[in-house]
Amino acid sequence: MDGDFMAAMRRTLDLTKSGDLGAATREIQAALSGGGDAPRAEAVADPGPKPKPKRTGATAPEVEDAEIVDETPPRRRARKPLGATLDSLRARSRATGGSMPDLADVAVWERRRHAGRFGARDVRVHIPASVAAEGAAGVIVMLHGCTQTPEDFAIGTAMGRQAEDHRLVVAYPAQDRAANAQGCWAWFQPAEQGRGGESALIAELAGQIATEFSVPDGRVFVAGLSAGGAMAAVTAAAHPEVFRAAGVHSGLAPGAARDMVSAFAAMRGDGSAAQPGPTTSMILFHGDADRTVAPAAADWGTRDLDAPATDAPAGHGRRVRRTVGRTMAGGAVEVWRIAGAGHAWSGGDPRGSYADAAGPDASAEMVRFFLGLS
Repeated sequence: MDGDFMAAMRRTLDLTKSGDLGAATREIQAALSGGGDAPRAEAVADPGPKPKPKRTGATAPEVEDAEIVDETPPRRRARKPLGATLDSLRARSRATGGSMPDLADVAVWERRRHAGRFGARDVRVHIPASVAAEGAAGVIVMLHGCTQTPEDFAIGTAMGRQAEDHRLVVAYPAQDRAANAQGCWAWFQPAEQGRGGESALIAELAGQIATEFSVPDGRVFVAGLSAGGAMAAVTAAAHPEVFRAAGVHSGLAPGAARDMVSAFAAMRGDGSAAQPGPTTSMILFHGDADRTVAPAAADWGTRDLDAPATDAPAGHGRRVRRTVGRTMAGGAVEVWRIAGAGHAWSGGDPRGSYADAAGPDASAEMVRFFLGLS
């Protein structure tokens, strides 16, 4: 980055700290106005997608400030039987005030409040009907992008269909607006990139749900879009004892940024060559027409792989280039580059924000990848 850009970023930080977010946004717009591939100013200031008008009728609940403690998460408690009938789960879902569009009437769409050693967040939990009778086959924690809500993200990704088909409990935590005014997960903050902070909060939440539903070992996963995708990569790398794999859509590598200024650079693709490859099993999706997070930001996914191979699977709605390989520790990796796709969840439901109905179906491919791991 040149000196003018760095100076603009320093002014942006000063304006942000002073609370003048409008002036900070205008400063970013001016700094990036000449870059054809630069991200939109709104997404750079708080990395991730901006919202469409809500169609769900849901409003984001008020949340308390989160307490962030730099500790490691506790070991998972001994599992216990689910111990709840389908009728009681439905009743609990109704009592917590939630209904989820386009899911079967038997599904449970529950509003919860997670509070633990690493902070507190509101969470939506989708519990398929088959879980009560047959048990859960796995847990996926889904991390939304900036400005999105769990409800919006659930609709846009259509992950609920996969949950019903594969007996997966899916948790959608909501980022606390007190932690970030735009609802962005803090993937670019050093305090959140280790085993403490938000990654520990997400790991603790996942472990509690896995215990509640007696989920088998190695069947807890995390996935996300944009800032949520970057946070999913951070969390899986920091807590491999909890998460078997991560799904990263239009995100960035762990450690790609250390502050807001370097986050701008990472989203533009600057410095991507310096990022090491994945250390845990991962499936990554990125569109080659993404103008919010540069396609080069996905290069880390194919780096340091053992015996990588590239193919072009057909029948996915768009031309796809897929690279498969193994991490040096033996973890499975797939990187999907999608021709003509922008900054949106591939194969999603366009009624949600930042969702593209054209394939490949990222949710289906993520679940296929997750459940196929040995």
